[in-house]
Amino acid sequence: MKRILIPVDGSERALAAVHEAMRQARAGAPPEVHLINVQAPAFAEETMVGLPAEKIDTYYYQQSEKALAGAEKLLRDAGIPFTAHRAVGPVAETIAAKARELGCDAILMTPHGHGWIAGLLLGSVSTKLLHLAEVPVTLVKDKAKPDFSGRLSAS
Repeated sequence: MKRILIPVDGSERALAAVHEAMRQARAGAPPEVHLINVQAPAFAEETMVGLPAEKIDTYYYQQSEKALAGAEKLLRDAGIPFTAHRAVGPVAETIAAKARELGCDAILMTPHGHGWIAGLLLGSVSTKLLHLAEVPVTLVKDKAKPDFSGRLSAS
């Protein structure tokens, strides 16, 4: 059985990878599906002195719950078993490490297309993951078209 890891961030775009996993499940032997949401650290360590660890953990857990909800519902409604994972850390590195830990055969995700300029300046999770992962990374394009209305108006 193929074991796949699907990183999700709560966006509609990320669900395209879940739909692809569902398509694969219908087409043949259903894969063992693992969802993961990685929360990038939101606070500098210096600012967390004095904050109770439970509050920080609760914050990250709640953010992950929101991010995983849509993907979990799709898979549950389709009757496809899955395991959801939550983590905090550098996103691409954490996804690659989880894929190794779980013994995944593949990673299935959507590139988020923030634009090539932002990708050049900031790098993208998918680009970093392509370099870090020890298994194939399949990038699934979503059907959503970017909305440039209002941003490219000539005056």
